[in-house]
Amino acid sequence: MAEHPNAQLVRKGYDAFTRGDMDTLRGLMAADATHHVPGTGILSGDFKGHDAILDMYRRLGEETEGTFRVELRQVLVDGRGHAVTLHHFTADRRGRHVDEDGGIVFRIVGDKITDLDECVADLDVVNDFWS
Repeated sequence: MAEHPNAQLVRKGYDAFTRGDMDTLRGLMAADATHHVPGTGILSGDFKGHDAILDMYRRLGEETEGTFRVELRQVLVDGRGHAVTLHHFTADRRGRHVDEDGGIVFRIVGDKITDLDECVADLDVVNDFWS
C-alpha cells in the first residue's frame, strides 16, 4: 500500500531540512505558512512566511555551528490535512548538548504545508539549551 501523500510531503520536508535544501523547503510550504516554536529560548516564537521560517532554520544551524541533527522516527496522518511527526534531535551550543525527542503537528492544505506546531518532550531542557 502506498504511503499517504501528506506523509510523503512531510518526509520530503525532513529530508530537505536534513540536507539544508532551503529551495525545496520553500516549495513545500504555503507563502504564508507559520512555524510555531515552543519555549523561551532565542529561537522560540512564531515565524510567519517563507523568509522568516527559512531564516529561523538558518539561525538554528548558525547557533549550533552545524551540529543540529534530526532523525525522523514516525509520521502519522489523519487524511483530513494533518500530519504528526515524532523525531529525535541532537545539537551542541556554547558548551551545552541537547539530546531530546520532539514532534511537529503539520497542517496541510492541498499540497502545501500551512502551519507547523512544534512540540518537545522536555521543555525545560530545551529552554536551558537555547538560553
